[in-house]
Amino acid sequence: MKRRAMTYLNRWIAPLALGLAASLSLTACSQQDQPERPPLEGAAIGGPFTLVDKDGKTVTWDQFKGKWRIVYFGYTFCPDACPLDVQAMMRGFNAFDKAHPAEAAKVQPIFISIDPERDTPEVVGQWTAAFGPRLLGLTGTPDQVRVAADAFVAYYKKGEETPGGYLMDHSRIAYLMDPDGKPIAMLPVDKGPDAVAAELAKWVK
Repeated sequence: MKRRAMTYLNRWIAPLALGLAASLSLTACSQQDQPERPPLEGAAIGGPFTLVDKDGKTVTWDQFKGKWRIVYFGYTFCPDACPLDVQAMMRGFNAFDKAHPAEAAKVQPIFISIDPERDTPEVVGQWTAAFGPRLLGLTGTPDQVRVAADAFVAYYKKGEETPGGYLMDHSRIAYLMDPDGKPIAMLPVDKGPDAVAAELAKWVK
């Protein structure tokens, strides 16, 4: 009786086990075939702004439609963080440009000043030029800068006055935005140019 019961169970368990294994295998394959989702997909980051470039010409967010964008908020009098971040960002971009020129041609790196009191269009233009001709520097009135920073959830605050001038407390994020202006990822400027180049190659197609 026991032998018959075992035989009966084996007839059902074996096919069930095989079916379950096949199902799990197909699920794993299906998950591997799915493209990785952007880390910032769906985040409320980015939006309309109106600023000016080094020549004092008006620049709006909508002018970049159809292009990938790298956006970093900082200020030119920053003694350490901004130069280091932007240097890593632009060296990474240049490495990406060398390896993938067609894709890099569709990317616009942007530096937005959060210190409009000192960062005139001319000052911003001179500062960004030190990092290469592809980096676009933007500034504006305090209200214009606030609108842009709020759209990108960028924090900044003016520090206390000192004999050497004031510093600005601010967030340090380089956003990668897609051609529709939607957020894709934060570029790892803290990990160096190679990491930035790899991240760009991962998303910009």
